[in-house]
Amino acid sequence: MGQVQPLAGDLQLWRVTPHWFRQEQEIQVSRTRSFSLRLAALLLLAQCILAQEHIAVSADAVLWADPGDLRSRDLFWGPGGKDRQPALPVEFLAEDLKGTSPKFEVRDSDGKKWTAKLGLEAKPETAAARLLWAVGYSANENYFVPNLQVKNLPATLSRGQSLMGHDGNVPNVRLQRHPHPYKRVGNWNWRHNPFYGTREFNGLRVMMGLIANWDLKNENNAILDKDKDGGPKLYEVSDVGTAMGTSGKSYTDKVSKGNLSVYRRTRLISHVHDDYIDLNFPKCPPLSELFEFEWGFFFHQLSIRWVGKHIPRRDAKWIGSLLSQLTIKQIGDAFRAAGYSPAEVEAYTQAVLSRIQELNRL
Repeated sequence: MGQVQPLAGDLQLWRVTPHWFRQEQEIQVSRTRSFSLRLAALLLLAQCILAQEHIAVSADAVLWADPGDLRSRDLFWGPGGKDRQPALPVEFLAEDLKGTSPKFEVRDSDGKKWTAKLGLEAKPETAAARLLWAVGYSANENYFVPNLQVKNLPATLSRGQSLMGHDGNVPNVRLQRHPHPYKRVGNWNWRHNPFYGTREFNGLRVMMGLIANWDLKNENNAILDKDKDGGPKLYEVSDVGTAMGTSGKSYTDKVSKGNLSVYRRTRLISHVHDDYIDLNFPKCPPLSELFEFEWGFFFHQLSIRWVGKHIPRRDAKWIGSLLSQLTIKQIGDAFRAAGYSPAEVEAYTQAVLSRIQELNRL
């Protein structure tokens, strides 16, 4: 039987609350409390992500260096050049479980160590790194190998087993290492770094939009140093594997990374104002990330959207003036080096040229 409760007011009237109604009230209160706790947890997580830490920096830090005569740059061989390409075949050393792409460490026939990356990011990263390097930004030495012979390759790996060939042959591999003789000594932060607000930093923001590299985690940014010789440290975006596709994370990696059809029909600039521009990049992450409990990634992607917004117009014009010095052949060479077909090379080249023209119209 239900409980008897007094009604509010001067008259001492009484009502009977049915037992089933009281249970429904308790359920609603429980649901409200549960939702409040979840919301509080999400807000706390967002605050943690947005509270970026400052990093210690050297007085000698280099983000960009004058590329000189851009038309003399060889975008087929890229930052490492022809002479520093890996000596094949290579020997398997260990699996690398960092990041989302299958990777493993190898040693080439000259004793140099490389990171082999498989899957969707291998081709886009090879091309994107060359475009960054072409206009003066530091980039890793990387080479695309259509068919890599790997000695002592284990029969099974934790990731990427379906991408393996037979008898140690692995198709479509990107081999990469940091610029010689530099080594990675830390990460740098998009918000807190020695270059924030400079023309060169704003140019890098534009370049991230131009190549559509939307995974802007701080751990994808490397601080490189020589062997403690006191020289300048290089600041580079060391992982640009999500390039050449959508302007933000889509529902699947296959749609997001290296998607030519989306890249070629997406404009670089969304709004032009008197003194600044907004890029059509990076896009908001899909709500599916929340439903899949990828809360950290979702809120980080929201927090980094400023990278493509409110960029000084004069700085966007500056990086556009550098890009416009590249020839059609040079841009095409970046994609030829990445193993794209002739038709894909032509399409990507025209898409990049279209984005450069947007900058030159500012």
